[in-house]
Amino acid sequence: MRLTAYLRRQGYDLIEGPVRNHKLLQLWLKKTFDEIQPYYSHIGHAFSSPVEFSEQIDPALQVNSEHKDEYKFNLGLSVVEELLKSLGLGTFQLATALSSGEKITISYEQSLTKFVPIGMIESFLSQADFLHPNPNLLRNANRNNILVINGIVTARQLRVAIETNIDLDASLLSSLHDATEGKIQFNREASGSLSMIAESDHHFPIAVKANRLRFNRGVFNGFSMISDNRNWF
Repeated sequence: MRLTAYLRRQGYDLIEGPVRNHKLLQLWLKKTFDEIQPYYSHIGHAFSSPVEFSEQIDPALQVNSEHKDEYKFNLGLSVVEELLKSLGLGTFQLATALSSGEKITISYEQSLTKFVPIGMIESFLSQADFLHPNPNLLRNANRNNILVINGIVTARQLRVAIETNIDLDASLLSSLHDATEGKIQFNREASGSLSMIAESDHHFPIAVKANRLRFNRGVFNGFSMISDNRNWF
């Protein structure tokens, strides 16, 4: 199944931007016509409440190599290069070694899904006050510009299948290995077919579930799902 569609069925958005420091209970800012941007690193840095949070693991949401997204060749190379840079696994240019091809497929392994129940966040905000007097926070809250991350999917392994039309000889594989300082494994699967496996020493975020906070004159008034079929992050 297509990775993006699988995640969206579960209410998650695949992270597409270069920022990859997402965490549970972060607040993000999304103003009309503006790009989404980090706002507070934790909801407790903006609001004060007696309610305490507990993270839970969702064993039902497992991402593996059966869930994959397919890209045209040059678009796929751009996505992969951004991913490797954001994960600190490489700054090399794949396009220098792989000049042309057909398509690129991206998937992940060793996933873990954590979440905070939305009812717990609702209880927190229903009893909350602003941590400090903050006119900007009040303004953004009343305009419903604030999103909270209440679920996050992480993985430890990035897998990339590359279909190219150049000769994948031993010297090319060796040069790719050297360029990545051995951090990334390259294998020739068939004529013109190359697999790439990059494994991190920690789980990195690949998708998030977020809800928009709704306020009325500074009073929390519930949530609304982000449901316009766009990837926000």
